[in-house]
Order: sequence, then structure tokens, then C-alpha cells
Amino acid sequence: MASAMVLAVVATAALPATGSPVAKVIEMLSGLQAKVISEGEESHAVFAKFSEWCEDEARTLGFQIKTSEGEIANLKATIEKEAASIAGYEAKIEELAAELALDEADLKAATEIRTHEQSNFAAEEKELSEVIDTLKRATAILEREMAKIGSASMLQVQSAKSVAQALAAMVQASLISSTDASRLSSLVQSAQQSGGEDGDAGAPDAAVYQGHADGMGRENDGGIIAVLGDLLEKAEAQLDGLRKAETSSLQNFQVLAQNLKDEIKNGNADLASAKKGMAASGSSKAEAEGDLTATSADLASDEETKATLHANCMDKAETFEAEQKSRGEELKALAEAKKVLVETTTGADAQSYSLLQTASASHLTSGADLARYEAVRFVQGLAQRLEGEKLELSDGAMVSKAHR
Repeated sequence: MASAMVLAVVATAALPATGSPVAKVIEMLSGLQAKVISEGEESHAVFAKFSEWCEDEARTLGFQIKTSEGEIANLKATIEKEAASIAGYEAKIEELAAELALDEADLKAATEIRTHEQSNFAAEEKELSEVIDTLKRATAILEREMAKIGSASMLQVQSAKSVAQALAAMVQASLISSTDASRLSSLVQSAQQSGGEDGDAGAPDAAVYQGHADGMGRENDGGIIAVLGDLLEKAEAQLDGLRKAETSSLQNFQVLAQNLKDEIKNGNADLASAKKGMAASGSSKAEAEGDLTATSADLASDEETKATLHANCMDKAETFEAEQKSRGEELKALAEAKKVLVETTTGADAQSYSLLQTASASHLTSGADLARYEAVRFVQGLAQRLEGEKLELSDGAMVSKAHR
């Protein structure tokens, strides 16, 4: 250690030796200088590595902080984007749901109307079919009976002055049932009312229902047969028109129902797609929020670590600068001591004395003695400052070396 070397210098200078004591002191001071310089170089090498490590760590942390800041900006942008997408999906879902509800209500209403129309058509078709059947049967019976010359039943029918009387005669003659007669009577009345409303002449008068002989002496089938034939023609035309209207109504319903079903199908597909998109955006938003929390925590940790690193590195740098300054002062003091010894002992090698002779102020007789005395005190102080060692000199011998 430096203090040990100083003690060795003093001890060597205090003991008799063949060489010059001053030269040995200078040599030992030079060795101490070399040791301080060596320790300074070692300390500088260690600090250089530490400084490089500080720079590398600071650079790495700076890059991580910059990366985290960029990620945070991107995550915030993603969260805003997904939030906007979710809002858009919500509005679209609400709109689609309203459209679907309207389409489904329209389809339900159209179906109910169609069911009602079909029920009415079935009832009207049945009624007209029965009327047509009755008319055909009544006409066939009349034609058959009229073919019988002198038939009493036909004479009664031909003598009828109205359709009602003719029908009553046919019922009395058991040609038709009372039910058929009632139906036909109602049909004739209906036709008469319709004719009156339309401004026509209405039903023929009584003469219309009376048979007339043709040139061959046969009764023609004018009268009631003509009326029934006319009613049959109208009933068949009405049935045909009813069936055409039913067909057209059915086709219109089928087209409308198909369009509504297609709209509902497409609406449900769009609704499912919107819900899927909203779920995906919600998942992305939640994931981005989780990543943002984690990245923000990493950023805070890196910033704290960087601040701590900076503080530690600055402390180390200040300590290193203080040590370098202290070593510089030590080297300067050693150099000054050597200079004093050299300047104040020029030509003194031939004299028989040692540094111990200057250890006491009572022996100082000249400026050279004073310089030597100060050099000894400086070496002693330096030893105490470097290692805290104590140096005791007495009667030309080293007493002991102080312990730390």
C-alpha cells in the first residue's frame, strides 16, 4: 500500500546504509508515484467499462421507452377506431332490426289478408258451384220433361206467369226439390235487382215464361229455360272471374311474400354480420385496452429504471472524478516532495547524517535543514492521509506501523 511504502521510505532513510538516504527516499517516492498512477489507470479502466455499460443501458432503455410510446400511440388509435366501429355497428344493428320488424309485420299482415281472401274465395266458389250445378240440373229436367208431349207437369210450368210460379210448379211436379227452387228463386231475384240497378229491363214478364209452338207443333224452350240458361251463363262467368281473381291474388301474394322473405333473409344475414363485426371490434378494443395497460406499466417501469440508472451513473462519475482529483493532488504532493528533497540536498551525500537529524526542529540550523524537515513532515502526513497509519520516530529507529 502507499502508506507502507512511505513508512519504508522513512525507515530506510532513518537506518544507516551504504547508499545515500536522500536518494533512497526519492526512489521510494518515485515508487509511490508509480503505484498511485497504476491505481489511477486501473480505476480509469474500471470506470470506462462502467461508463460504457451506463451508455448501453441508457440506450437500450431509451429505445424501449420510444418503442413503448409508439405502441401506446398505436393502441390508443386502435381503441378509438374500434370504438367508432362499435358505434357504427350499433346504429346499423338498430336500423336492421327496425327494418326486419317492419318486413316481418308486413309478411304477417299479407299472410293474414291472403288467408282471409282464400277463405272468402273458397266459400264463394262453393256457393257458385252449387248454383251452377242446380241450374244445370233444373235446365236438364225441364228439357227432358218438355220432350214429353202432353206432360201434365210441363203444362203447369208453361202456364206459369213468373219464374217463381214456374219453380213452384216444378216443385209440385216433383221435378226439383224445394231447396233447389228456393236457391233458383233467390238467384232470379238477385238478377232482377242487379238488372234494375244497371238500368236494364229486369226479368222478363209473364209472357216470357210461356212456351210457344214452333212450326212443327212443339213447344219451344223459351220461357224459364232461357232465363235459367242466362243465369247459368252469368254464374259461370262469375265463377271464372272469381277464379281468375283468386289466381291473380295468389300470384301477387306469392311475389310479395317472396320479396319480403328475401328481404328478411338478407336482413338477418346483414344483422348477423353486423353483430359479428361488433363482437370482433369489441374483442379487438378489449385486447388493445389490456395491451395499453401493460405497455403503460412497462413504460413507467422503464422510465423509472432509466432515472435510477442516470442517478447511479452520475454518482459513480462524481466519485470517480473525486478520486481522480485526489490522486492528482497526491501525485502533485509527491512531486513537490521529491523536488524539495532534490533541491535542498544537493552536495549533501558526502555528509554523515540522516533524515532523522531533521526530525526535530531543535536541529534546524539552516534553510536546507528546514527544507528537509518539511519534506519529512510531508511524507508523514501523506502516509497518514492515504492509509491512516501512524509513524513514530525516535533515536534513529522505526518504532511501529499503525493498524487500520
